[in-house]
Amino acid sequence: MNTPPLTPGNPDTGGDDPGNPRTTNGHASTGGTNTTDPNTTDPDLLAHVLLSRVVEPGDETAGRWLRERGAVHLATHLREGGPPLPGASDKRWTGLLARARRATPEDDLAAAHQAGMRFLHPGDLEWPAQLDDLGDARPVGLWVRGTPSLRMWALRSVALVGARACTEYGAHMATTLAAQLAEHGWVVVSGGAYGIDGAAHRGALAAGGATVAVLACGVDRTYPKGHTALLGRIARQGLLVGELAPGEHPTPSRFIQRNRVIAALTRGTVVVEAAHRSGALVTARAATRLGRHTMGVPGPATSALSAGVHELLRREAVLVSEAAEITELVGAMGELAPERHGPVLPRDLLDAETAHVLAALPARAGATAEDIAREARTTPDDAVGKLYELRSLGYVERHGNGWKLTRQGLATGRPRTHPT
Repeated sequence: MNTPPLTPGNPDTGGDDPGNPRTTNGHASTGGTNTTDPNTTDPDLLAHVLLSRVVEPGDETAGRWLRERGAVHLATHLREGGPPLPGASDKRWTGLLARARRATPEDDLAAAHQAGMRFLHPGDLEWPAQLDDLGDARPVGLWVRGTPSLRMWALRSVALVGARACTEYGAHMATTLAAQLAEHGWVVVSGGAYGIDGAAHRGALAAGGATVAVLACGVDRTYPKGHTALLGRIARQGLLVGELAPGEHPTPSRFIQRNRVIAALTRGTVVVEAAHRSGALVTARAATRLGRHTMGVPGPATSALSAGVHELLRREAVLVSEAAEITELVGAMGELAPERHGPVLPRDLLDAETAHVLAALPARAGATAEDIAREARTTPDDAVGKLYELRSLGYVERHGNGWKLTRQGLATGRPRTHPT
């Protein structure tokens, strides 16, 4: 690893200074950026990148080492072949040292930059603070592909999960619920898999809404292969997120650990169809442990694919059959017929690129993404990504084939007025 000497620092507490958190690219921003600077010399960032290659997702022992020693100390200890730390067997420690020797964080950042990815870790402004509820099982970091801000989107997000081999009924319910949630400004989070996951993502996209796929592999990989087009569309219109470094393959244990991230990231988890031993139930139970809302969509009493959901409903989950019932639980108090499109923040908290896109919208009329991009001096793809972020924050809404400011956007955005 051709890293500059790692300067020892304080144990990892989620940032250097809670009042002045560092950002992914060394500048303050609440919005997502396309990539992380591949030429960075930040020792803390490089240490987290190395650890994301070395430590398996959900490893609480390694998470405790990280909390107690800090990323730079832990990465240096592993890289230099130090003695085993408490809780590690000789065999396991040998494996960790071997992975640390092979890790090259500079190469990972270069690969991420080339693939349009960025790396987030605790302390970044874009880091979703609710992931800290996982304690020592918190991700070392997250690799993200897509332009919107993960932190902002996660503030108003719901997980829709379920069986891979779903029925037509299950796919219909997942698509319908996702579309309804997206139409009311909620971000739909799922795992990118076949079945219910894919139906949920497609429902949100079809409604012109926002969706996040949390993957069990490197986000530069396409898995499953049959979802190449879908995952590509999510990367353009939403976000692909994962703990694993570029090029890493999925494994059964990584799928299970991925589910805890989905549960922690969102306000609540809805299980549409699931058999008794479905991984979707793992997500739901993780949500319950974390104090999130857990919901289930009932199915036929004779369907094995609904048996797991029914078991969940008999215990801790709440029965739901439409988006309004979901938003009653996860939304703001009194949100029985949701109208809001997300938490509205002062314009000066937006990053410069997003603020430019907001300012490019006419005050009284709608505009196409192409017109907005031209006015904001950016590309149509980047403009669309920023528009979906602004939609999730309540500033703008879809209007036919174009976009227009909401009442909240007019009140808080102070956009430039176009002549009519």
